[in-house]
Amino acid sequence: MPNSDRCCPLCQSLQTSAFHQDSRTYFRCQVCLLVFVLPHQFLSAQAEKAIYDSHENSAEDLGYRRFLNRLFLPLSQCLLPQSCGLDFGSGPGPTLSVMFEEAGHAMELYDLFYAPDIRVLQRQYDFISASEVVEHLHHPRRELERLWSCLKPNGVLGIMTKRVIDQAAFARWHYKSDLTHVCFFSIETFEWLANHWQAALTVSGNDVVLLSKIY
Repeated sequence: MPNSDRCCPLCQSLQTSAFHQDSRTYFRCQVCLLVFVLPHQFLSAQAEKAIYDSHENSAEDLGYRRFLNRLFLPLSQCLLPQSCGLDFGSGPGPTLSVMFEEAGHAMELYDLFYAPDIRVLQRQYDFISASEVVEHLHHPRRELERLWSCLKPNGVLGIMTKRVIDQAAFARWHYKSDLTHVCFFSIETFEWLANHWQAALTVSGNDVVLLSKIY
């Protein structure tokens, strides 16, 4: 396989190597440490959406709200009253946006399948939430750069995704069994991203990071 076929989809490095093999082949970038699946192993858009359609999350589900609190609470603490936010990857049952609205913030939604109005990605926001979405991105550099450009100075991007620990843990990790998950971030990946953007990185728990635009 030519090296160009396994270029890192985040930092674009060609310094990647095989990391794990099961029904899919996973590579890891030696620069930003992103673990990723090659595009030829992605699901079709139709198959991917069928999986999302089966999700039953909603704003009335208190258990789901408790889960989202892992991102909502630390991100809320960064915000001024009546901030303007974007929930990126809001899914078929938007809930995080409802929680922010209940806290007095104005929200827009974007989701490739369920709220695909591209115009919301041409505005700027005080904060952006991305809960359990970055692991689905087929083009993480392009999508994350676009989100970063949508943040106002001093804005905050809050990301929730489970993180790669090491190769042994990855081998038995249930998270990779979801075939819609195609890129996997480690804490080092977020450190690379913060350095790339010259952003302030705050780590909150095992699966939440905040990236602040400090200019």
